[in-house]
Amino acid sequence: MTTAAGHEPLTGHDHQHSDTCGHAKVQHGDHFDFLHDGEAHHVHEGHYDRCGIEGHVQAENHPHTHGEGCGHEQIKHGDHVDYLHGMHRHAEHAGHYDEH
Repeated sequence: MTTAAGHEPLTGHDHQHSDTCGHAKVQHGDHFDFLHDGEAHHVHEGHYDRCGIEGHVQAENHPHTHGEGCGHEQIKHGDHVDYLHGMHRHAEHAGHYDEH
């Protein structure tokens, strides 16, 4: 079941995310997600949600080209790869990068 905010509750998720758990923490709108097993996990009302993407939001003023050897961590995300860039995930889309 996906909630109205685009979040899907996870079942059977026994890992406790924190700043020291070893998973990358990224800004996602008004909250932070932890990147775990190719998904974005968000603490929500005492459980974890699988966070979805609410559409394509183009990254502004982004002259850097991501790819092998660019220095940014690659995060598998569905059928593509996001690049962890600061507290954001960037994905190539139609000749530009989207913020995920």
